[in-house]
Amino acid sequence: MKPPSGWLDTLPADRLLAEFSLWSADLGRLADDIARVEPHVDIFHIDVADGHFSPSMLYFPDLVAAVRRQTAKPLHVHLMTADAILIDQIGQFAEAGADLISLHAENANADEALGAIERLGLAAGMVLQLHTPVAAAAPFLDRLAMLTLLGTRMGIKGVGLDDSATARLREARRLLAGQAPRRIVLAADGGIRENTVPDLRRAGAETIVMGSLAFGAPDLAARMAWVHGLEREA
Repeated sequence: MKPPSGWLDTLPADRLLAEFSLWSADLGRLADDIARVEPHVDIFHIDVADGHFSPSMLYFPDLVAAVRRQTAKPLHVHLMTADAILIDQIGQFAEAGADLISLHAENANADEALGAIERLGLAAGMVLQLHTPVAAAAPFLDRLAMLTLLGTRMGIKGVGLDDSATARLREARRLLAGQAPRRIVLAADGGIRENTVPDLRRAGAETIVMGSLAFGAPDLAARMAWVHGLEREA
């Protein structure tokens, strides 16, 4: 199962998108959880962490391949992996079924890694940690389909949104405006809560990475209607 070619061009531009983070899914009932939320999903977000670049250890290619068999929704693989294994990881997760692979601006071999993604014919993204200036993404923008700003420390769940998150999104929005009319989706990841999402959307987020806010919602349809109704600043 795969999304149609050109899926990026079909993403709605008139509402806030939702990436559902499978880190928050019930891994013991993963297929059931995917089927339950799929009608509300724009993109499934899959965090991959090696325990070195990021303190967590998350997902592996065989599990991504299992997800691929369950859904035709786009799969966004976020690689939090050390430079030494980054290129190999790109190949493994591409083979497993990723549609979009994001690496970190902090990876010393980011340029080489973007080339590897391009040669595989996949969409590429870049992620910035809190301590990394937004301007660090500027040299790579013409190669990106998505730019993700972390709003919390990398690889740690349940942490509150950093005070700098909305200002950084506004800065990134100004940076991406220079790429028009080519669209680069601006994503907010981390600290995604009911009380933070409206501010993140106003600041320029085009998609949010939803974990427990989606998978733990008592009424997912109502929650997504609320998400879709939030507006950006002019």
